[in-house]
Amino acid sequence: MKHGRNPTRKQKMFIKECRLNPENWLVVKDCCEYFEIVYRLTGNRKRLKDKNTRSAKNE
Repeated sequence: MKHGRNPTRKQKMFIKECRLNPENWLVVKDCCEYFEIVYRLTGNRKRLKDKNTRSAKNE
C-alpha cells in the first residue's frame, strides 16, 4: 500500500468541493482521469473524478 501525502492548496480546494474535510484526507494518486484519496484514520479509499475530465465529457 502506498503512503498518502498531504494535499496541496489546489487539491484541498477540490476536496472541499466534494464536501469532504481536506484535513482528514491524504492524496495517494493524482492523475488526469481520477483523484484517489485515503482517510487518515481508517485507511478507506475514495476515487474522485477530476473536474477537467467531467467538463471534457460534457462538451
